[in-house]
This record gives sequence, structure tokens and C-alpha cells, in this order.
Amino acid sequence: MSTFEYRDGRFFCEQAPIESIAERFGTPAYIYSRQRILDNFRRLVDAFRDVSSLICYSVKANSNLAILKLLREAGAGFDIVSGGELARVGRAGADPRTVVFSGVGKTASEIDAALRARILMFNVESAGELERIESRVRAASQCEPGGISIRINPNVAAETHPYISTGETIHKFGVTPGEALELYRRAAASPHLRVRGVACHIGSQILAVEPFLEALDEVLAVAEQLRSLGVTIQDVDMGGGFGIRYADEPALDLDRLAREFITRVRATPYRLLVEPGRAVVGDAGILVTRVLYVKQNPEKNFVITDAGMNDLMRPALYGSYHEIVAVGRRSEERVRADVVGPLCETADFLARDRDLPDVKPGELLAVLNAGAYGYVLASNYNTRPRPAEVLVDGEHAELVGRRESVEELMSRESA
Repeated sequence: MSTFEYRDGRFFCEQAPIESIAERFGTPAYIYSRQRILDNFRRLVDAFRDVSSLICYSVKANSNLAILKLLREAGAGFDIVSGGELARVGRAGADPRTVVFSGVGKTASEIDAALRARILMFNVESAGELERIESRVRAASQCEPGGISIRINPNVAAETHPYISTGETIHKFGVTPGEALELYRRAAASPHLRVRGVACHIGSQILAVEPFLEALDEVLAVAEQLRSLGVTIQDVDMGGGFGIRYADEPALDLDRLAREFITRVRATPYRLLVEPGRAVVGDAGILVTRVLYVKQNPEKNFVITDAGMNDLMRPALYGSYHEIVAVGRRSEERVRADVVGPLCETADFLARDRDLPDVKPGELLAVLNAGAYGYVLASNYNTRPRPAEVLVDGEHAELVGRRESVEELMSRESA
């Protein structure tokens, strides 16, 4: 049985009808499937089971506390990119020794908080960052050495949107393998730092296996060079980027990817870390929106909904495709239309030139595969409150993210 499917003309998430959830919690609303999240995570755990490994969920994909707690209980570690995300995984009860801190712009206060929490390691992205971590450890009293890995940029081109490709030298992330070796020498000589691993991340929404293998070969080559220099590491961190299907594109062959990773890592002394986000939550969430108006002009048809680019940024930001289905009925009549939001921006669309059921005002639409980079990218543009978030477990639907109010948006301001 599928997580999201029609039964007798009604659209369900697990055993809960979407119409009833929308009636109870309003629209727009993100709806997540607990079972799909767990199934996706367990598939990843099983795929890498034959080698020492740690699956660190990438918090930036969806940082809802209920989801973080669910994954922590399932055995996940966490990949974070900010002090705010560090606070979130702490609130969710994460073991700090399973937390990896990535990102190019870590501030002194964020580094201090991570050191106090005693996280597993920082993925260091520049010489300046390494110096700052060392100085913060030196300045702190009763602080153990900071665990670090260096994020190398392997100059691997991945076929994905240019905004989410991160593994080439033109990108801001990581350092060259040559620069990494010098940074490792400095880190290994410092009493304030503890070398733990080599890190890499080549991008997001990647569906081909070969770029990952090319990057892993580069990482292992650096690891072996370090061993020859007497620098011992424990972890090879390959980041995430495992893509999902949004339309009819070929799916990532996760089984083959895992087999190839295991073949390369099994004979080494290293633990393998991977940091999936989208692959865990992407297809486990939908955005439900209500049709406000249906409009025609001589050139186009428009379906105007109460959800817009402030709720789901991906179509406007990346030109991303999300399948959109009618919730309450599946009319045999079809119309080609743009699905657009209520914001005062031409870029405010969820779909363009889409073949849709002939929906009417008041009916519901579901935007599929919206569990990753949906709510986390939402904004308050046009003073619009961010939507509700609902987690479904069988027949039970629980509000795990309360809808904002306009009063809350103005509460931090003065007039």
C-alpha cells in the first residue's frame, strides 16, 4: 500500500483522509507520513549495514522537532549547518557524539556552543575556520580538543541544478586536496584539535551513481596520503545528495551505490558516514492547498491557490517540478493551467502549463514530494504566516508545527 494514494475517490496519507486533515488544521498545510520517513531511513541503514557506518540525517532538509525526535529514536545521527540546528537536535535528544557540524560560515558563538555540547566533529571548510576552531578551544577552560575533518572539494561535476551543485572548484565549499593536506598537518600538530576524518559533499538531488564513486575515490586517496604522513583518521564522510524521483526521471540506484561504497571501504579501517536529507523526508511529505479562484485570459488558464512561493519556494527558486493532484475528486475533465499563489510576484507559482483536473474554487490540491526543502525554506513575504505542519501515524494526525499568526509576526517589532 502506498503512503499517499486514492481510495474510493479520496486521497489518503497512510490511513488518514487528506480532506479531513485539511478541514481540521486548515490550509496551506504540510502533511508528513511517519511510516514513510521511517521506511526511508531504515532502507538507508540496511543498505550500508555491511560496513561500519553512521547515517547522519541532514537537518536542513526538514528540521521539524517531531521528525528529528522520530529519527533520533530510530538511531540517526545528525548533520547540522548552524547554531540553530544544533539547538534543535539538542532539543530532540540527539547524542552529541553523532552530530557533525558542516557549513562554510560557522561563527565564534556557534563553534563555542558546539564545543560545549561535545559534538563528534566539525567539517572544516577553510584555513580561517580551522584557525578559529583552534582559537576557541584554546580560549575555553576545561574544553576537550575539537574534533575536525577537512571537507575536500574533489572537483566532481554532478548533474543537478547549478544552485545545489557543491563539488567543483568554482563553488564556495571545501578546499582542494592539496590544501587539505597542509591543514591536516597543522591540525595534527595542535593540542587543541583532534583529527577525526575526511569529508566531502558534491551536491544535492543527484541521481547518478558515478559522481559519488568518483568523489569517494578522491576522499580515500586523501585518507591514504594522511596515513603515509602518520595522521590517523577514523571516519570518511561522504555527505548526502541522494536524489529522489519528482517526475519520470530515473531513480538513484541506492543498492548499487551502497554496494560500491562498501566494496571500497570494507578493506579500510574507516567508518563511513553519509548525510541524507531529501532521501529520508522528500517523498514523505505533501503540501495541501485550497483553490481560491480559477481564472482565464486569452493566453492562459490560472488556478489560484492559498499556498504560494512563500510556502514552497522550490518551483520559483529552482524551477523544480512537483506533481500536483486533486484531493477530493478526480474529474475526467482536464485543463491546462498554471497553478499560482496569492503573492504579488510573477515568480509566485507552484506549476506552469500543467495538465490538471478541472478543479473549482474551494477544492483541495496536494503538491507531492514536498517533505524536503519545503517548510524550511518558507518565508513571511507579504506578511503571510507560515503554514501548519502535521505528522500522520496510521489514522492519527498530530499537529507538530502550529500555524503562525499575523500577531506573532509583528510581536518582535515596534511602532
